[in-house]
Amino acid sequence: MKLLKTLPCLCLVLGLLVFLTGCPETAHKADQNAKIEPQGMVYFTYFDTVSYVYSYAGDTQADFEKNCGEVAQILEDYHHLFDIYYEYSGINNLKTINLNAGGDAVSVDQRLIDFLLYAKELYTLTGGEMNIMMGAVLRPWHDSRSAASNDPVNARIPTEEELLSASAHTDISLLEIDDENNTVRISDPKASIDVGALGKGYAAEMAAKRLKELGVTSYVLNIGGNIRIIGTKVDGSTWLTGIKDPQDTSKYATYLNLANTSCVTSGVYERFFTVDGVRYHHIIDKDTLMPSEYFTSLTVICEDSGLADALSTALFCMSYEDGSEIVNSLDGVEVLWIYSDGEMKMSDGLHALVNDKK
Repeated sequence: MKLLKTLPCLCLVLGLLVFLTGCPETAHKADQNAKIEPQGMVYFTYFDTVSYVYSYAGDTQADFEKNCGEVAQILEDYHHLFDIYYEYSGINNLKTINLNAGGDAVSVDQRLIDFLLYAKELYTLTGGEMNIMMGAVLRPWHDSRSAASNDPVNARIPTEEELLSASAHTDISLLEIDDENNTVRISDPKASIDVGALGKGYAAEMAAKRLKELGVTSYVLNIGGNIRIIGTKVDGSTWLTGIKDPQDTSKYATYLNLANTSCVTSGVYERFFTVDGVRYHHIIDKDTLMPSEYFTSLTVICEDSGLADALSTALFCMSYEDGSEIVNSLDGVEVLWIYSDGEMKMSDGLHALVNDKK
């Protein structure tokens, strides 16, 4: 754990850039914000990524550390519950459930039951694109990416036969949840859960809800690039957030004015490996079983970080037309689609958030 007493003026994160100073159009309010020294805490132990807690509320050091402790505890709890690689003493987690696939039901914490039920709702909402039972397909892709990192000369992608065989074990009905008895069972021994498209965002939202219960405002959580903004700045102004240009990640495709919301980007430029000169990113289309080719970047803005996380992956794997239909059916959800040629499309409400003056 590391405490940062003074933050830099901006923070670069997985497709997002959040300016910690005032927006140009609210520069006349910047002096009020400048009187408050921002505080930051960074954690390296949750979800195999880096997590930050920022406060612009003018907290005492004791209050800030207490609030950070609340966030850290929630992140740790969900990190343990969602882990598919390791088990932990005293709890049954996703690793435990996967290990028992095809066997008896596993007793689990109510928080895990709630999460899995929510994941099933998102499966229905997205027409199956957000499917936590894709583990059997995602595993060979993960293995190939890891092998390529260790031995790039001999890198390969999974074979069509491997992927087709794995896809036979991804039906959401294989996940059996008994809410009354708090048990979970995977009926197929070759099936497995993978929550990479939802876990971080859901945990970030649980942390944000806890802070809001405590009356906390003017905080920003950055959980491995999933941004969750709680409230506004103390003067009521917004944060300026930049969306990386997927063609040149040293630049920004656009800037948004955001407050009291989440901002999650999925892109082709963060996790990938190369075979025979072809780049293969980590967002796998359930229909082709290959990396999705619709877009190079997709950003979702909505208050719930779990929903934003799930939609950023699901919409990435469907056409703009199909994705727009889902977005238009939801209240408070805005999306930015970026194509490989640099073309950008926005949901109707996103235009009001764009900062044209930056």
